[in-house]
Amino acid sequence: MEPISRGDSDDLFEAVVSQASVMQWLATGRADSRSAAKAMCDDHIAHWTRHGYGDYAVRDAATHVFLGRVGLRNRAQHGVDLGFAVHPRAQGRGIAGEAGRACLDLAFRRLSLPAVSAFVLPGNTASIAVLRRLGAQADGTVQSSGLHCLRYRFDRAAAEHVADDGGADLQMNLAMGPGSPDDKAALRDGLPDPFGLDGPGLVWADKQHTLTAVSEGRPVASAGWLLRDMAFDGLPRRAAGLGDVLVHPAYRGQGIARTVISVAVEHARAAGADTVILLCRPALVSLYTQLGWSRLSVPATLQQPDGARTSPLTTMIYDLANLPHPTTSVDLRGLPF
Repeated sequence: MEPISRGDSDDLFEAVVSQASVMQWLATGRADSRSAAKAMCDDHIAHWTRHGYGDYAVRDAATHVFLGRVGLRNRAQHGVDLGFAVHPRAQGRGIAGEAGRACLDLAFRRLSLPAVSAFVLPGNTASIAVLRRLGAQADGTVQSSGLHCLRYRFDRAAAEHVADDGGADLQMNLAMGPGSPDDKAALRDGLPDPFGLDGPGLVWADKQHTLTAVSEGRPVASAGWLLRDMAFDGLPRRAAGLGDVLVHPAYRGQGIARTVISVAVEHARAAGADTVILLCRPALVSLYTQLGWSRLSVPATLQQPDGARTSPLTTMIYDLANLPHPTTSVDLRGLPF
């Protein structure tokens, strides 16, 4: 299993896109052109760039023949789901199940995601059987890509069915509270203002949850968040405030931040947040935009010990429930995060 690349386009066409018996069960439906396969590859690559995880090209270990694609897809309105598409000649050999277990290992043991879903068209009994063998439970129905689908859900108990290889290079650890002072000191690496936020002179709220990425036994990145009832255009909204996103200087440029942010958002979703919001310096707006966040042009009010004030930082949001963006104001109803 390797992340899908542009070089997999022809193989994806031959094994999946040109196979009517496979495509009939996918949300994309019949798409029998090589240009469609190339577009799919581009979409998979963009997903990896945004989240740090995604779909894999699955090949026979002995012959290196392309067998299909299996992976994790993060959908803004639904969260993370497991999907697979295997060449007809490779079906019935347990390939989707074996690769699916590897994806669950990634999701639960390495990324510490709170849950994974799967969407299946009614009548796709073969895929439903695979999901059930992997530990998925029926979880109602959902509209996905305009289609009525059955939804199945894995939770962390599914990881009990996955062998722990103990060899993950990067491990996400979730903890209650603002995180370990020792971990914070290690990540700061002596920098007096690693977030670049001391200038505004704000008092910040302690985070309720902290996600720490560990590599070779040392913390390399972290993010924290809290849940709060905020006000968007004067109306209440359950939102998560994300902050303290930090990567150790020696580990920057490896895409770790995008994965930490993506996983933190999924925990906020699982905790009941409809929207995730963060405050950042203008220089970071392009980064968060690439990760699927939207910049707000309306003022954000925050609390300080001496009273309310307008945030001097840029406000970014990530919508989890297809709710309208505010058009007049945002009130954080507390200290910034």
